[in-house]
Amino acid sequence: MTTPLTYWRQRLLQLDQLLCATAPLWRPQPFKLHRPEWCNEYPELTEALLALDDQQLQHLNSDLLALPDWIGCYLPQIAPLKQLCRLPERQPAEYCPPENRFFDGIPGRKRTQIEAFARGIGPVQSPLLEWCGGKGHLGRLLGRSWQQPVTTLEWNADLCHMGEQQARRFGIPQHFRVIDLLQPGLQLDGAGQHAIALHACGELHRTLEQVAIHQNLAALDIVPCCYAFGVEQQYQPRTEGLSLQLSRDDLRLAVTETVTAGQREVLIRDREMAWKLGFVELRNRVLGSKTYQSMKPVNKAWLQLSFCGFCHKLAEREQLQLPPEVVWVAFEASGWQRYNEVMRLSLLRNSFRRAIELWLVLDLVADLEAHDYRVELGTFCDRSVTPRNIMLSARKETAYGI
Repeated sequence: MTTPLTYWRQRLLQLDQLLCATAPLWRPQPFKLHRPEWCNEYPELTEALLALDDQQLQHLNSDLLALPDWIGCYLPQIAPLKQLCRLPERQPAEYCPPENRFFDGIPGRKRTQIEAFARGIGPVQSPLLEWCGGKGHLGRLLGRSWQQPVTTLEWNADLCHMGEQQARRFGIPQHFRVIDLLQPGLQLDGAGQHAIALHACGELHRTLEQVAIHQNLAALDIVPCCYAFGVEQQYQPRTEGLSLQLSRDDLRLAVTETVTAGQREVLIRDREMAWKLGFVELRNRVLGSKTYQSMKPVNKAWLQLSFCGFCHKLAEREQLQLPPEVVWVAFEASGWQRYNEVMRLSLLRNSFRRAIELWLVLDLVADLEAHDYRVELGTFCDRSVTPRNIMLSARKETAYGI
């Protein structure tokens, strides 16, 4: 007898089909290709993208729903993206915030995130297991709110020590354990506990999902982040029957937004991209090649130099002999011109960011459902608080009498 598809598994398969069919649109990287092949196939879209002014560019890049709508006017085949990526907002649970001193030492945005998590998690009926907990801010808040003991797992001993001091200060029964959560054969006495993880990176949240299944956790609430972390080359899906294959570069696409970045961060990012592109033009001229060669991350201190100084540092590292006379102004201008093109052409690729992220999360959802967890999915805060705002909540059917 065939098991009927759950709502989320059906959504996963629909996304899988759409992302496979549209891969030639989102996989090419304009930073590495002067003109992706789709530019020739869709000249009207290309012309419209390159004609966008800076204000329009910023609006489309920051609006999760407006961008697919705009692209869809030129490419009807991506029209289903908007509906497939739509998620409900988590219904806030009863939450009584503690006094302000409880949040001493917690940056404002971090406080907003953990309080939003606390509102979205719902009733906690089991001891808490905080995953990659740092100083244990989230566990401490939830332990207080739901009168549950907390075990915080963290590899950094200094953070654990500071967290223990805060827990003692407020009388929270919170135990810290220094542990490498990625060690082979990880064993935890977590049966019947309720795991929580806010922005656990890549392999860390994937490991938690496996721990939940194999060590019989009663519940887990995860806000995933940094999906590429721990992936060497290709992502290995948990769910059978999927066709999409994602490389490490593809996974990075899911987390490229900068909606929470400050103005200074954005300016530095823009300069880095433009100067890299200017260096690429110079390198291609020296080598007589148009083939893109990958670069390691640059030292951020080099961005405080002139463009000339930046290129000399890069050339030294790349073992590239620069000619004695270079018109630096021309290559820097070329870099900024390419930057403006890359930012606009990348909008097509960016319109698939949420779809790839949701595919990755739904892969975990389907695996949990296959192991007798009831799973809910939704956004727990606005994207201005964090663009990684998808919360996965799973409850073991036997533990909760479902």
